[in-house]
Amino acid sequence: MRARGWLLGVALLFTAAGPEPRGTGDLALVIERATGEAQIVDTTARTILREVPGLGDLSHATAVFSRDARHAFVFGRDGGLSKVDLLSGEIVARVVQSGNSIGGAISQDGTLLAVGNYTPGGVKLFRTDTLAQVADIPAVSAGGAMRSKVVGLVSAPGRRFVFSLYDAGEIWVAECADPAAPVLRKYPGVGRLPYDGNITSDGRFYIAGLFGEDGLALLDLWDIEAGVRRILDGYGKGEAPLPVYKMPHLEGWGRAGGLLLLPAVGRHEVLVVDTRDWRQVKAIPVRGQPVFIVARPDGRQAWVNFAHPDNNHVQVIDLQNLAPVRELSPGKAVLHMEFSPRGEQMWVSARDSDRVVVYDSETFVILSELESKSPSGIFMSARAHAQGR
Repeated sequence: MRARGWLLGVALLFTAAGPEPRGTGDLALVIERATGEAQIVDTTARTILREVPGLGDLSHATAVFSRDARHAFVFGRDGGLSKVDLLSGEIVARVVQSGNSIGGAISQDGTLLAVGNYTPGGVKLFRTDTLAQVADIPAVSAGGAMRSKVVGLVSAPGRRFVFSLYDAGEIWVAECADPAAPVLRKYPGVGRLPYDGNITSDGRFYIAGLFGEDGLALLDLWDIEAGVRRILDGYGKGEAPLPVYKMPHLEGWGRAGGLLLLPAVGRHEVLVVDTRDWRQVKAIPVRGQPVFIVARPDGRQAWVNFAHPDNNHVQVIDLQNLAPVRELSPGKAVLHMEFSPRGEQMWVSARDSDRVVVYDSETFVILSELESKSPSGIFMSARAHAQGR
């Protein structure tokens, strides 16, 4: 009884001094890109808990989470890096670390943040506890010919970060056993304009999309000495590419079993790739130019959104038959989609309708609509335990 009373006293003391204790596993962050704010939402109750102002330019914002899912780290387009307490809604630390940033990642052990920058091009490393900078990696191409924008930054097992140099056509791996002195592995000549990159959920394969060529660049992190090889080379050979109004995002690719679903640049197709040999299995015709492709956790569906002028729509692909089975219209300018951790809900942001729409992923019934100011990215705290984030 004495121990029980002591614990109750601690809980009451914590409640009086700070936020009410609760789990964070069902919380999410919704980016409100026009106002520099973010909403903290409860995905179980499907309610907005609080607003977080003062996050800067969120026109291309992303977020990652601490290992305990207590804090979100928000990467703003203005170079701002903000640490947000999901329980109190407060910004506990913030630095403006560059002039133009394009996202970041958190290390496998949760101690380091890496931020990819356009201006000046490169990657900076920060401690997660204090946001103190520990390293600066200028993205200077092989031979020193140029300083490049950095895109497609992900974390990899073994305290490593992998990223692409957009202007230089290179992929780099930063090994950060000693974060103050990262060891760099550089792979030049991977292809023209690698616009984005992602890592498979097992942390083995890093793939960069190429905007200047029909193909992708693949690096096997289990066989890092083998270098980068091309896959899906010339996938649109003999066909005239269509205009690209918004760059596809590999960050949102779909993976189900041994299949990987990728957006085809300049084509109204979703490419299906067999990850055993990295050959194309099928090209699925879809409504428009795919931007994000998100697979349901059970691998049965993939949801696809599109660039303008088809960006008011979402298509659902049945992955058993590899064909679209449903089309939905959540609102104007659909920007981002995120499944709940077990996949029973799909959260969709409709920027120009100022709302987030929550669907039952099995029946496609709308469960909730939440008001949000120009919402874009939706980031669930379950990402804290996902590879590559």
